[in-house]
Order: sequence, then C-alpha cells, then structure tokens
Amino acid sequence: MTQFSRRAVLQLIGAGAVALGGPTALSRAALAARPKELNILCWEGYNSAQVLDPFRKSRSATVRAESLTNDPTMINRLRAGETNTWDLINVNNPWARKVMLPEKLIKPLPRAEFEPFFETMLPSFKPPYRWALSDDGKELLGMAQRFGPYSFVVNTDKISRATAEDTGWDLFNDPKLAGRYGILESDDWNVFGIFVIAGIDPFKQHTAEEMAAFEQTAKRVFAGARMIGDIATMNQALISGEIDLHLTGGTYSISPARADGFVNLRGITPNKGPMGGKGGIAWIEITSMVNNPDLSPLAADFLKYVQAPDIAHTVAFAEGTFNPVTQMGNPACFNLFTKEQLDAIQWDSLEEEMARSVEYDIVPDYDRALDLMNAAKRSRG
Repeated sequence: MTQFSRRAVLQLIGAGAVALGGPTALSRAALAARPKELNILCWEGYNSAQVLDPFRKSRSATVRAESLTNDPTMINRLRAGETNTWDLINVNNPWARKVMLPEKLIKPLPRAEFEPFFETMLPSFKPPYRWALSDDGKELLGMAQRFGPYSFVVNTDKISRATAEDTGWDLFNDPKLAGRYGILESDDWNVFGIFVIAGIDPFKQHTAEEMAAFEQTAKRVFAGARMIGDIATMNQALISGEIDLHLTGGTYSISPARADGFVNLRGITPNKGPMGGKGGIAWIEITSMVNNPDLSPLAADFLKYVQAPDIAHTVAFAEGTFNPVTQMGNPACFNLFTKEQLDAIQWDSLEEEMARSVEYDIVPDYDRALDLMNAAKRSRG
C-alpha cells in the first residue's frame, strides 16, 4: 500500500515554465523585473513536482509553491501584505468575486485571451461561468480546474452507501456511532459540517438560537470523535477498521485510498439536507492572478499551461489527492484517464452528486462559528 502524502506547509520547488504565448498587457511591466520567477499560493496538487517540473525546465525559472489547508488563511496572507510575494492564488470558488476582487487582492484576466478555454470544459463550466466572473459579469477573475463533492466518507463494508446517502449528516447524531468516526482537520469545512449536522444551512446569517445549536452540536461531535487528523490519518484509520466514517471528506480526501484499491471507502453526498433541500457541499477551485505590483509574466503562462489536456490530467492525479478537473469535457483530456483512475475519483456518480450539492460559499458569521468550534475541540482535553 502506498503511503498517503501529507500536506506540506511549505514546499520550495526550483525552476521553470513552458511558454504558451507572449506576456499579456497586464504583465509586460514585470517582464524585465521578474522574467524567471513565479510564486504560487495554493491547495495541495499545484505544488507537486509532477505539475511544476515540466513547466520549470523549459524556462529555467524559479517556481515556489506553498500549500495551505484552508482558504481564509490564504486570503489573510494576502491581506497582511503578501500581494507583493505571490503571483497566483488557488482557492475555492466564492473568494475571487466576493472578497479578493472587492479588496483589490487580485486582478482580472484578459477575458478574450482566457475565456475561450472554458469552451472545452465540462458543460456546467461553459462560459460565462459564474464563479469565474465578477458580480457584474464583466471581469474574468480566474480559471476553474479541480472540483468535487465534499461532505463525509464511509467504509461501505460497515455503513452501506444507500444508508449513508439516505441518513445523511444525521449519522453523526447517532450516539451508537460515538467513537467510530474521525474528524479531518479542515477548519472551514468542519464549520460547514457542524452547521449541517445541526440541521442548519451554513451559508446564511444565523440567529442566536442557531449559533447556540451550532455550539452544542460542535461539543457533542468533537466529544464523540475517536480521532482528529489529516487525510493520511483518516484514510489509514478507515483501512485498518479503527473508524467507520469521518467528516468532512469526499473525493478529494478518499481518492488516494481508492486508487490503492480500497474502493469500499467512498465519499458520500447525502440525498437531502438543510441547504434548500440539498444535502451536499461541492467545491470548485479558481486560480487567480494576485494584484502584485511586480507580477511575474509567468503567471499568465502557467494558467494556460495547466489547461493543456495532458497537464490537466497530471493536475487531476498529482501527488497527494486525486480529483475531477473541468478539462475532462475535452475528449483529448478525458481519454487520458484509465478506468481505475475514473473509479478512484467516483466518476460513476459525480454528476448526480454535484446535482445534490450546493456550491462552497462564505459563512457570514464564520469567525464566531470557528471560535465556538475550536472551543469544542479544546474541550476534548
């Protein structure tokens, strides 16, 4: 069995890029200043040497990629002044249009140059794609690539897929399962999960009564967890039988285990829930250009580079976690996936699971909810 990779807090990866065209107007001024350097703040996968090595070798440039595990932390890094450090930021779908553009943390892409790439993506990402655009629909803010449903994971030898989908988040309200589940370390996603376990839509303003219900649910869920850990810890515990399920999780977290043959482990999207009747939450990554006064001309090149069918396939199966990519709408990309790879990313149910999911959004009272959740975590002792 392959040892599952853990997220790196900082990975320094040296050198280069494939040139896929000349610099755009927005980056010409940086050409002389930083022609051979690119810095990427991202989720795991884009920091992989499998993705970056072909890019770096043809340009003999220095590429540094830092991987973090939640969007708010990455956004706060830019707010703290790191717009001068990073050229690209890769986060989930709402942040570009709702936060980063209004706060001038990112800059729009040349629409005529980049929007045609959306034409060959999967149908739900065809242009004009909402999450890649500004609120007024005029500016293109980034490129979509990896995505997937993300709720919780079960060992279907212990809890059937049908039972998990029908029972949904109420599994974590079952006292008989106390001590049989884990919690994956991911603050924003766990805030979502606690709200939904409490029967509350995370993505609205909450009343005092709802926040009290969130607090009580967080205390109970964390008290009942057998363990808290990273993807490797959760997957290994599922394989060994130490736990039967974990929150939050999905294709992103369970795909390495499925790729190693443990197809009894499955990401679950509940059939129903408190989010307008939907039971799941889905994420879509958007990669944007940072509003760096010395933006690297390689930023535009990299955004084009990862659209190529072979590179998109590499991104989908980069070291760490495996995921669907929007470029699978292009047969030249889709045909690169083996049957085993499609099985690892649960392609058989992807469309229906995405249909049962709302898209990742921003929790209006996230800071308060995070404080309550962290207090519940500390109370475990």
